[in-house]
Amino acid sequence: MDNPFQIITDAFAPDYQINLSIQGLDGSIMLTLSNSGHVVAKRMISADQRNDPQRLKRLVQSIQFGIAIEQGHSAVAILEAMTDGDNRNLPPPQAKRHSRPAMRL
Repeated sequence: MDNPFQIITDAFAPDYQINLSIQGLDGSIMLTLSNSGHVVAKRMISADQRNDPQRLKRLVQSIQFGIAIEQGHSAVAILEAMTDGDNRNLPPPQAKRHSRPAMRL
């Protein structure tokens, strides 16, 4: 089995600073992704999720999906890119009509 910490790092390291911290005796960890000093995403990862390659892959995709939505990408286009094998090329964000403050997680 691949190292789950390396999988998480490989998925986000090019774009984000990654902090993984142990949260409890049950083996859960907190993943915090930041960019330029701002928290972009924060997720609790259970030991079960971390130790199951399929669940870990879905978790990483879910986080990537959430970040992409916050950046203004089309949800439909993102889902199409995610279901097209390992293709990670996302379409450019759509032009926004009204600017809204970014939601911090």
